[in-house]
Amino acid sequence: MKKRSVLSMKLLIVLSLLISLLSGCGSPGDLSKSYPLESVNKEGTATSYVYRAVGQTVPEVAKDLTDDRKPDQISPEDPERMFLVYDKEWYHLQQDPVKKEDTLIEVDSKEYVQKNYDSSFLQGYIAASIIGNLFDSVGRSGGSYRGYSSKDVYQPKQGSYRQATVNDKKISPPLTVEKKGAITRRGTSNSSTTNGKDDTIFSRGANDSTTSKGTIKRGSSEGGSSIFGSSSSSSNSKKSISKPKTRSGSGKISRRSKRR
Repeated sequence: MKKRSVLSMKLLIVLSLLISLLSGCGSPGDLSKSYPLESVNKEGTATSYVYRAVGQTVPEVAKDLTDDRKPDQISPEDPERMFLVYDKEWYHLQQDPVKKEDTLIEVDSKEYVQKNYDSSFLQGYIAASIIGNLFDSVGRSGGSYRGYSSKDVYQPKQGSYRQATVNDKKISPPLTVEKKGAITRRGTSNSSTTNGKDDTIFSRGANDSTTSKGTIKRGSSEGGSSIFGSSSSSSNSKKSISKPKTRSGSGKISRRSKRR
C-alpha cells in the first residue's frame, strides 16, 4: 500500500508539471508570438505597438484574446473595430483598410490613450465611466487620434510610428495568445536538439549521461530499476505464488414441498 501511494504521488506530480508547461505556452516573455510586430510609437511611458493578424477578422481575433485573458471591458462585436480594455493597456482591433482580410492589433498603454486619443471617439465603444476616469486624470487633454488604421488622417499628438526593429521586438509587450508550443526538458545547458531531433521531455538525447533507464519487474529478486527509480535489492525474497486452497464436500438438493 505504501509503494502504491508513493507511485500515485509521483504520477500526480508528473501530470501537474505537464499541465503547467502546456498552459505556459504563449505566456509573457515568449518571443515566438502568434502575431508579428509591425510598427512602434514610443515617447516615454506612452507606447503603442501594432501587430498584424493575417487572414483573421476583428471578431475572431477578439475571441482569441478574450479566451486567453478576460478584459475589464470589451466593446460590442463589430467587423471593423473593437476595443479590449485591461488594467494597464488597451487593445484596439482594426480591420486593415488596405488588406481587409487582416486585422491590426494595436496595444496602447494608458498613457498613450490619454495623450493621443479623441475621447469623443472612444465614447462610441467604451463605457463613459471608464473614459471619464482615464481622461480626468490628465485634465481631458487627449488628442484627435483614432487608431493606427487612420493615422494618416488622425495623426497621434505625440510621437510617430516607425517600422519595428529587432530590439523593439525583444522589449515589446507580448500578446498572450500562442498558436503552438512545446514541452522542453529542464536542467540541461546543452543544445535543445540531439541528432537533428527535438530534445523534449518524451525524447532524451542518446549522449545524455544523466538519462536513466529501467524496467518494471514484478515479484523478482533480480536487480533492476523501476520507471520511477531503483527497485529493491537482490536480497529481497521472491514472493511466493501458490494456488488457493479449496476443499470439497458433499451435499444434496431437495425440492420444497407445496402446501395443500
